[in-house]
Amino acid sequence: MYGMLIPQGGGDPIPLLKRSLLVGRRESCDIVLRFSNVSAHHCQLTLTGGYWYVRDLKSRNGVKVNGVRVTTEKRVDPGDILSIARHNYELRYSPVELGAVGPPPPDFTETDIFSKSLLERAGLERSGLSKAKLPPDYDEQTRYDVTKDQPGQLRFRPRPPSK
Repeated sequence: MYGMLIPQGGGDPIPLLKRSLLVGRRESCDIVLRFSNVSAHHCQLTLTGGYWYVRDLKSRNGVKVNGVRVTTEKRVDPGDILSIARHNYELRYSPVELGAVGPPPPDFTETDIFSKSLLERAGLERSGLSKAKLPPDYDEQTRYDVTKDQPGQLRFRPRPPSK
């Protein structure tokens, strides 16, 4: 057993018997929740690196962890409250017993992921140089020399064409 979901309104604990569990209203799901507001395939629980993660499968009534809506995927730590269409469950498990080593991995939210460009996240572009700061006549095809006049102010000078 890899942990348990403890219903917060009373009821029997739900054992987590596999490393990947489909949760929903359909009988074919690994965890069947027979509530009319639970989608047929509501969410996916996955054990990775000793920690459980939940992924919303475009359910109608959503998934939350500690009251925060999950839009893509989110780590669910031991003792966190997992809400599946307003049905609350405490997730109980031991990361160490499930193979976790060291501190929990970072839990990136969608806003963290999209706050930087791919080049910036890969370390190939300096932060702070966004299109919002480019001059209105900026042309993607022209090469520019960029200098810093004052802190936070950049000057763009078109580079002469190479011969």
